[in-house]
Amino acid sequence: MLLLTGAAGFIGSNLLARLNAEGRADVVICDALGTEGKWRNLRAHEFADFVPIDDLEAWLARAPAFDGVIHLGANSDTTATDGDEVMRHNFAASLTLWRHCAATGTPFLYASSAATYGNGDQGFEDRDDPASLATLQPLNLYGWSKHVFDRRVARIVEAREAAPPRWYGLKFFNVYGPNEYHKGHMRSAVHNITEAVLRGEPARLFASDRPDIRDGGQSRDFVWVDDICDVILWLLNGNAASGLYNIGAGQARSFADLARAVFAALGKPPEIEFFPMPETLRGRYQYWTEANLTKLRRVGYNAPMTGLEDGVARYVQGFLTREDRYR
Repeated sequence: MLLLTGAAGFIGSNLLARLNAEGRADVVICDALGTEGKWRNLRAHEFADFVPIDDLEAWLARAPAFDGVIHLGANSDTTATDGDEVMRHNFAASLTLWRHCAATGTPFLYASSAATYGNGDQGFEDRDDPASLATLQPLNLYGWSKHVFDRRVARIVEAREAAPPRWYGLKFFNVYGPNEYHKGHMRSAVHNITEAVLRGEPARLFASDRPDIRDGGQSRDFVWVDDICDVILWLLNGNAASGLYNIGAGQARSFADLARAVFAALGKPPEIEFFPMPETLRGRYQYWTEANLTKLRRVGYNAPMTGLEDGVARYVQGFLTREDRYR
């Protein structure tokens, strides 16, 4: 049996779909469904039990043995300002699950984030020793909450305190794909641009406020959600060394490239407009991210990552232009 937190969310529901497709319905899921329609992400899938997020700690005291715990549940809003709420979900819940897995000898995979790297001045190498982690400075509350848990894990490991037999902190970069529709302003740029173009509008991108980067030249490591699921399942079912791992496409691409890929997927000529970056994002905005995949490749993960144009076409044509967009 597996425990999957965040199962009704974007990545979690795609992973649950994959587990079901592989014949696994023995999955206990944990999430807060809320009122944004997240239940629709679960509509086509099977699971063994449902645990509300607020009941998780008490439920663990009587939980069955697990083959693994995959902890994807979090407040992932990069504009969040309620520090207490973010830390309750992103730090305290993670530490509770870590301790449970350490006590029961259960492999533990958890979602970290590329937001932990801050502006990228220290690079994007997934080192997990305390000294290296101390050099990173996340730009927002979300990134910081993920970072402080990575640092806590590093100290636990350094002190040889109780730990799961295998553990993996997964630094996801900019993930896109189906079942993100409940995320409001946190939906991917692929989704938002596609919606605009289908309404007959141009793609609207942030203008650059840096003289060394052209408008639309801001770049991200955009990664197709199926690649994320592939890596998670490979780590869960294998014996790779524990640690932090970047999961991205391994190549930075500009938002202008992404917009052009959307237009190509829709069979339309590109039309792009730029507007000033909001004041709330200035100084908190990553202009360039690129996952260094050396560590992941070194432990034996050799599958290719999906290219931007291919992934965008799969998402746009396979989901966003269909009546039923859910996986």
